[in-house]
Amino acid sequence: SSDSGGFLFKTGLFALLAGAAFWIFNQFSGKKPADGTDSRPVIEAPASTPGSAETPADTPRKYEVPENILPASTTGQVVRHTWFVLSYDEDHEQAEWVAYEITRNRLDENWAERPNTFRPDPDVRTESATPRDYSGSGYDKGHLCPAADMAFNSAAIDESFLMSNMSPQVPAFNAGVWRELEECTRDWARKFERLYVVTGPVLDRTPLGSIGFSKVTVPSTFYKVLYAPEQHRAIAFVLPNEVSTQPVLEFACSIDRVEELTGLDFFPNLLKGLDEEIEGSLDKDAWPVNRQRYEKRVKEWNKK
Repeated sequence: SSDSGGFLFKTGLFALLAGAAFWIFNQFSGKKPADGTDSRPVIEAPASTPGSAETPADTPRKYEVPENILPASTTGQVVRHTWFVLSYDEDHEQAEWVAYEITRNRLDENWAERPNTFRPDPDVRTESATPRDYSGSGYDKGHLCPAADMAFNSAAIDESFLMSNMSPQVPAFNAGVWRELEECTRDWARKFERLYVVTGPVLDRTPLGSIGFSKVTVPSTFYKVLYAPEQHRAIAFVLPNEVSTQPVLEFACSIDRVEELTGLDFFPNLLKGLDEEIEGSLDKDAWPVNRQRYEKRVKEWNKK
């Protein structure tokens, strides 16, 4: 018993001395310099990038559409996407207008692949129309902001397939004169370097009916309003939702004419004072068209 007690005492004493020695070694072995700062190397975590899981949820969304080009909304539901802005009309399940900017530099970029990912717009608080509303209707899902105008960026062209950017169009209209006008618009953007565009259906005119569970109005007429800010040039178009063999410029009119039809005020922050004269003018010569494209439309596109 005496021998066991002595052994335990010696073992405990040895453990105590070993612990003390270990503590002293850590304190004075050079792990910290004399000024008390930590000498261990600092490893920095990579900064969070926009869109990463570490980015705060309240990070402001970036918008690329100048605020001063927007018409007033008559519906009170303005939906801002990165590359275009729209005013949604719940009564007709489509936008009353879509506004965006198109530039020569963007058109000169390599075109992103067309995704064809038609889908409801989650930012429309009253819920947008759906692709199913158009199924079997005989009408196309007609882009208001064209996919080709957004092809400079994969995210931009993907946005253009939100259903809030669609309106029911007669197939031969969508693939015909509407397509030609869209291609002319890109030509004019290259010519003027920058265009502000507002386009949409004329919802106050007698519609062609409605389609789908959501009762999407089929407009009888569409409009497009263009303004070249550097040159102070403007033109507008009003087109019936039907196949046409008429030249595009036959549908040209003044901005004032479209304002009378729609009740909208276009570019109110840009065309004021002396510039208001631009809204009432129409100079077709400033907006040249490609004759070969017109002939191709009549012979080929109208028959698709």
